[in-house]
Amino acid sequence: MSASSTRMTKARKVSIAGIAAAGVAAITLTLVPAGGSTAAEAAPASPASAAPAAWTLNADTAKTAALHTGENAQKSTIELQVEQAVKSAAKAEADAKAQAEAAVKNTAAKKAAAEAAAKEAATKARAKEQAASRTVAVADRTPVYADNLDGWIREALDIMKKHGIPGTYDGLHRNIMRESSGNPRAINNWDINAINGVPSKGLLQVIQPTFDAYHVKGTKYDLYDPVANIVAACNYAADRYGSMDNVNSAY
Repeated sequence: MSASSTRMTKARKVSIAGIAAAGVAAITLTLVPAGGSTAAEAAPASPASAAPAAWTLNADTAKTAALHTGENAQKSTIELQVEQAVKSAAKAEADAKAQAEAAVKNTAAKKAAAEAAAKEAATKARAKEQAASRTVAVADRTPVYADNLDGWIREALDIMKKHGIPGTYDGLHRNIMRESSGNPRAINNWDINAINGVPSKGLLQVIQPTFDAYHVKGTKYDLYDPVANIVAACNYAADRYGSMDNVNSAY
């Protein structure tokens, strides 16, 4: 046959029979003549000719799967990192909060201790001040004595005690009653002292020269003053007789 008579228009038709789950594809290449087909022309292509396409598809699928797997793995890694960062941040925040609370408690405890110490110090200071005030009050307090023989004797004894002059209430009272009967203005105008111009005067009948010599500082400088008279007379008796208690008659 001539080339024109045998010439036919061929169209390629590619049919993909199927792709298995493992990714294997079979490609059938069929040549269809314009007026019909022959057995030779309709014969399927050999499997060997389809192998490269199947391999190409498997490689693309694997590459795509690997890409997805890598993306998933990367996503999981990022998520783990984020989760770890969140946990770390939460722990840091909790630790900071605990430290802040501990610092506040510690500060409050120190403040309370300082306030307690200050309060105790103030209490002690007030106690000392009150004790000092009581001591000063007692030291400065002037006893009040009755303006009578009992009060005069008691005041005289307190003064005598400060100056170390001996004598007792009974010894003073006994001699006063004998000398003047308790009259602070008593005066003797008939004895030898009176004759000599220096009469005995006061509760314990003291002459002026004796009073001047044995007057005790802190008492009035007045021979008729009952307290000054007693103290001067007892000072003289202590010097002359050891104590007014030892005097039982005119002295």
